[in-house]
Formats: sequence, structure tokens, C-alpha cells
Amino acid sequence: MTRPPTAALVVACAAVLTTVAGLVIAWSLRPPALSDAGATAPQDELRCGTTTCRSIVKREVGVDSVELLVGEGAGRIRTAGASGPNIFELTIASSGAEITEASLQCVDAEVGVCLVRGEVDGEVLGEVLVRRSGAWSRAQVPYVSSGAYLALRDVDDDTVADVVAVQRACPSGDDCAGWFAQVFSLAEGGGELGCTAVVDVPEALPGWPEVGPSPPDLGSCGT
Repeated sequence: MTRPPTAALVVACAAVLTTVAGLVIAWSLRPPALSDAGATAPQDELRCGTTTCRSIVKREVGVDSVELLVGEGAGRIRTAGASGPNIFELTIASSGAEITEASLQCVDAEVGVCLVRGEVDGEVLGEVLVRRSGAWSRAQVPYVSSGAYLALRDVDDDTVADVVAVQRACPSGDDCAGWFAQVFSLAEGGGELGCTAVVDVPEALPGWPEVGPSPPDLGSCGT
């Protein structure tokens, strides 16, 4: 018996609806794409030199965070939080300095300060970010310690951290029994605060092992 046209039409429509329903179910069960899962697509990954950046250390500085990222022969400093996102070049990484979890020291205050340091060829290289009025900027002076010590300490009690660098009292490459501490201000205007007297062993420096001379300990650094 020939099926009535109306019945055939009903069967055809039912088949179409079944197919559409199957497609809808298959779509709902598909594996999540990168954008659905909240992941970052490869083209959006932050690059450090020839490789993708990897995080080494992150510190909280009040309402902000400061993070060190490194790759093959290059690195970046990333800040986030109330100050907004910022990315700075990690210049000492490009100079070959070793970046570790101990490379980042930060002091949270009205003027926030972060020192990034790393060792290369027997010296410690450093660079500084300063947060004033809620905005981070780079201190333009690069810092070098020939005595394997570079750290932040408020030497002059002005509530702004200073950079303390231990130096060898001899020409580069020479070995001598002479050590002194050199202090740099990060307050507005900056500049060199002075140097301590030369001592025979680093343990004799004021405050060792956390070197921190007081203003009366400082004199001219000479030439």
C-alpha cells in the first residue's frame, strides 16, 4: 500500500529533527577549546627571547604583585594589581645574570621598591623598580656589587629603601683583603649616600650579615 503523502512528510520531518538533536548533543559534549577553558592561546603567550617566558618568583607588594619571568637569554618583570598591568625588560637577564627565587627583594611602603639581582662572572648585577603615586617605574641607575652582596635597606630612615652594595677595595680581577659598603638613595633625586670605611673582612661591615650602615658610618666614596 502506498503511504499517504502526509505520513511521508511527518516521517521526513521526524528524521530531520532527530539529526538536529544529535548535532546539538554532540556540540554540547565537544572538548572545550582554549578560549572556553580560559587558557591562553600560543600566539598570546609572553615571549622572553626565543622561548616562552616562565615564572621564577613572585612577590606581593601591598595591593600589587611583582613577578620575574625568564626565557632563553632574556627576561621580563611583570607587575599587576591596583597599579595596572606593566611589563619591563629584565636587563640583567640579558647580561647573563642568574635569576633565581632569591633574585627578587621588595619593600612595601608609601614608596614601594623592588630590587632584582643576579650573579654573573663573580659580580652581582641589580636593577630597581620604584612605585610612586600608585605607578611603577624603573630606576635608571644599574647597580653592581663586586663583593657578592646587593640588598635593600632604609639606611637614612627616610621611609624609602636604599640600595646597599658591598664592594671589594681593589681593581677588578685582583684579590685583596679590603671590603666596604656603598649606599645609594632611591628617594626623589636619588644619588650616592656614601661609603663605609674599608675593613679586612666582610663580617666587619656594619650589620653583617644584613649589611646596614647608619648615616654616621658613611663618608665620601672617593674615586
